[in-house]
Amino acid sequence: MKIKFLGGAGTVTGSKTLIESNGIRILIDCGLFQGIKPLRELNWEPLPILPNTIDFVLLTHGHLDHCGWLPRLVNQGFEGKIYCTSPTKDITKLILLDSAKIQEEEAERANKEHFSKHEKAEPLYDLAQAEKVFPLFRVVKPNEEVALDAEISAKFTNAGHIIGACSIELQLENKTLVFSGDIGRDDDVLLYAPVKPKKADYVFLESTYGNRIHPEEDVKLLLETYINNTVENGGTVIIPSFAVERAQTLMFLLWQLKKEDRIPDIPYVIDTPMGISVLEVFRENRNWHKLSEQECVDMCKIFTMNSEYQETIATIFDKQPKVIIAASGMITGGRVLSYLERYISLPETTVIIVGYQAEGTRGRKLLEGATDIKIYGKYYTVLAKILEIEGLSAHGDQNDLLNWLSEIKPKPKKVFLVHGENEPADELRIKIQEKYEIDCSVPLMGQEFEL
Repeated sequence: MKIKFLGGAGTVTGSKTLIESNGIRILIDCGLFQGIKPLRELNWEPLPILPNTIDFVLLTHGHLDHCGWLPRLVNQGFEGKIYCTSPTKDITKLILLDSAKIQEEEAERANKEHFSKHEKAEPLYDLAQAEKVFPLFRVVKPNEEVALDAEISAKFTNAGHIIGACSIELQLENKTLVFSGDIGRDDDVLLYAPVKPKKADYVFLESTYGNRIHPEEDVKLLLETYINNTVENGGTVIIPSFAVERAQTLMFLLWQLKKEDRIPDIPYVIDTPMGISVLEVFRENRNWHKLSEQECVDMCKIFTMNSEYQETIATIFDKQPKVIIAASGMITGGRVLSYLERYISLPETTVIIVGYQAEGTRGRKLLEGATDIKIYGKYYTVLAKILEIEGLSAHGDQNDLLNWLSEIKPKPKKVFLVHGENEPADELRIKIQEKYEIDCSVPLMGQEFEL
C-alpha cells in the first residue's frame, strides 16, 4: 500500500492524501491551496497522477481547503464517486458555487481594471465546472460502514469542527487507517464533541494548532467590550468570518449578548450569502448541532441579512455604527474586502479576527501588524484597530489533539502529522512521542510512504 501527500503537508491548505492499494486509488479530501503565492500557484498545476485513475474521493468536510479543488479534478477527468455526509454535501455545493462565482468575478474585475499580470485573467474554474461535481456525490451516514470495494471499507465518525465534519476510518489490507480531518473542540458552542478513534494502525492527524493552547477567554465578554468601545467612538466593527460555522457561532453569541442587553441597539449585519444559506443546512440537520429550531429562528431576528450586492453597497455607505460579519474568514476574497476598502483606513474602525489565518493571507498580515494592505491591486493604509479572539477557533488546540489520540489501543504503528505549518506540526510530533511513545512523522509535500 502506498500513501502520497499531494497537499496539506507543511501547510494548512490544499488537503489531498492519496492511497493506492491493489489497483484502487482513493483520495482523502481535494482541497484548494490558499495563502502565499507559491501555494496558490499549485492550484493551476496538474496532479502527479491522472484524475481518471482515481476511483474514490472521501471528503472529511466542506471547507474550501478540503473540497475546493474538486471542479479541477472533475474537469481533468475524474469520474468516480465522492463520499461524504449529508451536511458536507450541502456545504460543499455552497462552497464550490461561491468559490467559482468569486473567481469569475475577480477574473472579470482584473481584466476590466488591468491589474492582472496575465494578458487575460482566467478563473481557476467557473460555475458550470463546479456544477459538474454534484452528480458524483454519494451520501453516507455517520458510524455506518461503507463498502468501497470487495476488500476496502470506510466509516465516517463525527469530528466536530463544522456541521457534517467527520474523521474517516479506512479498512484495507488488514490494516486500519484513520484520517482525522479537522478536529473540533470538546466545548464548542454549537457542535458536539469529536468522537475519539478506538483502533488504528496508522493515523493521519491534523496539526493546525499543534504548538498552541487556546487561551481561557470569556468570548462573550470580549465581544461585548470590543463592540461597546467601538460604538462609543462612533466606529464600525468588521468581523471577517468563515461562512460555515463561524458566522453561525457569532450570530448565536451576539444574539445572547443582545438578549442580555449587553450590546447596543445598532444594526447587526450578516453579509455572506453563503453564510445565510448555511443557516438552512443547520435547520435541516438538527441532529448535528445543539441549537433548537426555535433558537435558530430567534437568533436570526436581530440580524439584517444581505444577499444582494446592492445591499452591501448601502450598508458600506451607511455612516452609523454597526457590526458586520462578512466572508471570507482569512480575508482572501468575498465581500469583506469591499468593507475593508472603505473602513480599514478609519481609526475608529475595529476589525476582529476570529479564526486561523494561514501564511500569506491578508488576515495573517493584519495580525502581524501590517501598516498597509493590498485589495484589488490598490494599497490601503491600516489605521483600524486589529483585535483577535482566539477562543472562537473551530480547531482543537495541542491538548485537544493529544487527547483525541488517547483511546487508541493498542497504540498505532505510526502517526503522520498533516494540515499544519512546519513549526506547529514538529512541536506536536515531539509531544506525541513524549506522551505516547508513538513513531511520528511530518511528511513533506509530494512525499510517498509504503505501509
